[in-house]
Amino acid sequence: MAQAAAKKQFNFTWEGTDKRGNRVKGKAMAPSEALVKADLRRQGINPIRIKKQSAAAAAAKGKKITTGDIAVFSRQMATMMAAGVPLVQSFDIVGKGHENPRMQDLIMTIKADVEAGANLAEALARHPLYFDDLFVNLVEAGEQAGALETLLDKIATYKEKTEAIKKKIKKALTYPISILVIAFIVTAILLVYVIPQFEDLFKGFGADLPAFTKMVITLSEYVRDKGLFILVVIGGAISAFVFAKKRSRKFRETLDRITLKIPVVGMIITKAAIARFARTLSTMFAAGVPLVEALQSVAGATGNIIYEQGVLAIRDQVATGQQLNLAMDQTGLFPNMAVQMIAIGEESGSIDAMAAKVADFYEAEVDDAVDNMSALMEPMIMAILGILVGGLVVAMYLPIFKMGSVV
Repeated sequence: MAQAAAKKQFNFTWEGTDKRGNRVKGKAMAPSEALVKADLRRQGINPIRIKKQSAAAAAAKGKKITTGDIAVFSRQMATMMAAGVPLVQSFDIVGKGHENPRMQDLIMTIKADVEAGANLAEALARHPLYFDDLFVNLVEAGEQAGALETLLDKIATYKEKTEAIKKKIKKALTYPISILVIAFIVTAILLVYVIPQFEDLFKGFGADLPAFTKMVITLSEYVRDKGLFILVVIGGAISAFVFAKKRSRKFRETLDRITLKIPVVGMIITKAAIARFARTLSTMFAAGVPLVEALQSVAGATGNIIYEQGVLAIRDQVATGQQLNLAMDQTGLFPNMAVQMIAIGEESGSIDAMAAKVADFYEAEVDDAVDNMSALMEPMIMAILGILVGGLVVAMYLPIFKMGSVV
């Protein structure tokens, strides 16, 4: 029933005049034009023109919904609830104020489900692409405990923290990759368009070319002859990599295992996984979710299959009566500091507070590690660019220098 109601929602743009005769316009979402008119008149607005557009068509024009959008939505809802704004009215305010039609459509669909009788957790669970089990379970715990406002605030904080870590990791990986791609493109342009000009010039010298120059000319000829084939191979390799990463869990597991062993990058990924583990555990435990059940959601939130498997192993041991800190220690994935902090939390009955401190510590560690890596990468990248481009330039000028010394 709720789903049917949600499907009948339409986006409307309207124009009208307010009580003072001023021209006003805006957007609304409702099952029919008549309801939009009635709502506008209740607000003291005389509608002049109302234009209907299907929600699906409006959503298609918007950009895709990101995890960042969900994090902002969580904070906005937490703020509204903390201010005492009713749930349905909060959806109206947040939804109508969002710039992305897709996100607006999602929020209004959830609102329609709630108005049709579903509780908030059920309404969110109908959109698993955007609201995972962790999000839904926390909302459900808040509704059952009568503390939805508090839980929404915890969810918002959790989402903001995890998004911040994701952005840091992306920053750490994107910058060097983008610079290397630019270096590859510049090198290819030199090999395909610049080197041949020098090659034609050298043919008139009538003298042997230096070995380094010959090697670069041979490389240029190969790239020109096989360039298309090389591009196809590179494109195919990238496509196969992306396909395997999306479809094969075994491939992702191998990739995650290798990533953890890469110098510097592996250390950042490890600390980020521990931070996610601790932050999720703290949020779930503070919401009153039983430890064994919480660990199930924590496993999927670590962002790394190796840590996911480790947390599931911890869950199985805790379910049989093992202490959490001992189970963590046995996996070999957690540093002694994290294990000892959780042990103190277990002894004092404050696992959520201690896990939050662990999360704060490792989030700060990730920040510092990313900044340090960026500082170290810059001279390395400049050196790589210098070797690639400078090497080609030197190779082309060696024969000229040789002729000059002879003269």
